[in-house]
Amino acid sequence: MKLTYEGIRCRQEWEAAGIRLPDYDPAQLAERTKRAPVWAHFGIGNIFRFFLGGIADRLIAEGRMEKGITCVETFDYDVADKIYAPFDNLVLAVTLHEDGRKDKRVLGSLTEAVKAQSGNPAAWSRLKEIFADPGLQMVSFTITEKGYALRDSEGSYLNYVEKDMENGPGSVVGAMGIVTSMLHTRFRAGRYPLALVSMDNVSRNGEKLRQSVLETARVWTEKGLTEPEFLNYVTDEALVSFPWTMIDKITPRPGAQVAELLTEEGVEDMKILVTSKQTYIAPFVNAEAPGYLVVEDSFPNGRPPLELAGVYMTDRVTVNKSERMKVTVCLNPIHTAVCTYACMLGYTLFADGIRDPELQELARQVGYAEGLFVAEDPGILSPKAFLDEVMEKRFPNAYLGDTSARIAVDISQMVGIRFGETIKAYVFRYGDATRLTAIPLAIAGWIRYLLDIDDEGRPFELSPDPMASELREKLAGVEFGKPESLAGQLRPILANANLFSIDLYKAGIGEKIEEMVRRQLAGPGAVRETLRYYLRSQGKAC
Repeated sequence: MKLTYEGIRCRQEWEAAGIRLPDYDPAQLAERTKRAPVWAHFGIGNIFRFFLGGIADRLIAEGRMEKGITCVETFDYDVADKIYAPFDNLVLAVTLHEDGRKDKRVLGSLTEAVKAQSGNPAAWSRLKEIFADPGLQMVSFTITEKGYALRDSEGSYLNYVEKDMENGPGSVVGAMGIVTSMLHTRFRAGRYPLALVSMDNVSRNGEKLRQSVLETARVWTEKGLTEPEFLNYVTDEALVSFPWTMIDKITPRPGAQVAELLTEEGVEDMKILVTSKQTYIAPFVNAEAPGYLVVEDSFPNGRPPLELAGVYMTDRVTVNKSERMKVTVCLNPIHTAVCTYACMLGYTLFADGIRDPELQELARQVGYAEGLFVAEDPGILSPKAFLDEVMEKRFPNAYLGDTSARIAVDISQMVGIRFGETIKAYVFRYGDATRLTAIPLAIAGWIRYLLDIDDEGRPFELSPDPMASELREKLAGVEFGKPESLAGQLRPILANANLFSIDLYKAGIGEKIEEMVRRQLAGPGAVRETLRYYLRSQGKAC
């Protein structure tokens, strides 16, 4: 039972193992798609393969879509070489239900994996062919928050971005440079319309993608590296649109138990790999059953009938309310608040951490007590019902195997996004955010986590985080067991509006966070005692 075009021809063995196969010929689908691509995607990791690949698979199986998805990788090329190519781009999707059931199916909707390398002539030429095709309707993205960033926390261009700005569209490295370069190719081919659809957990994600693309195009135009008309092309949303979206499906790293199960059932080569860039990948993807995708319906060149596969197609206002509900209130902030404390308290699985009495109370207060206040009802989803499902069914799902360490990846780039909007909402309503306690406690936990010392005083390994080194330098001199060693080091972090979109001292919570961190430095057990102290007093206030 090999996960390849040839290997799935013998359907009987797969069906005997309870694994559904595509109701169409993936090889023929791939050939049709290569000749005339319609949907391309940047960032071809696990959530894309399972969720968006699953949406496309359903539409293809029902005869509502004739083409698959063209997959483009801008960062970790091992993903294309080691997980796509050897398995003919097929995906074995495993749904992990909270009652222990597992649904297994092979997806054939991912049809080609292209490495976006300007230094690789063959790959670069193929990518340009894709973008020059008049029939290309949409390019979606799951490249994480850092993929859209042009500047560091001090406001300076990142090194590779600065080089992309100097070199122009012919030689680019960063995702935003690559996308803008491909738009230049499409402009020259015939100024064809296109929708660029960010599906990352970023507030106003379409706006952020548009800002980065426009800034890159503007710099290139000013330097004479592109035609002046090119900037007009990417600025005109009747030609190049940037729909906003909200996406939600918890997709942890591939699980060892899932790999063992599939191997026992006879599926070959189900090994989990860790790439040189610390991407955890496997021929299979495991994820929870619930999933939500809300998309602004702005597609100047047409689009697949996504609504027929459960996607909410709506207007920008509704998307923004849905996204704010999830990213800044009902799910991601709780993930961020709990994962750092769970790491410090010794919990590997997030489901175990969320059952801890203090962490469960922290989650409850971040979500219900402080967050729901700012969550506007989008109409299509109820914030209270959504949060109830998160707290009662999704987070406690032990079968999901999601780890706190996985959730903490890139956390320093996320913490401002998760909490900044709620803090600003309180400032707007009351003049300051002093009423908040659980959210400042979550921010304090992130800072204490960066010291990589657990609550017993033992060192532990931080999850990959590009900003960790820079932030740890600012924390120089802060020592476990010496609360007095915290003396001004946090001000450059908490006052940095580039991190939180607001100065936390001006919001009235900077000093409160400092005191919370100081308490957590007292010695063994101080993290838990600090949680108890603040959550107990806040719980009474609620």
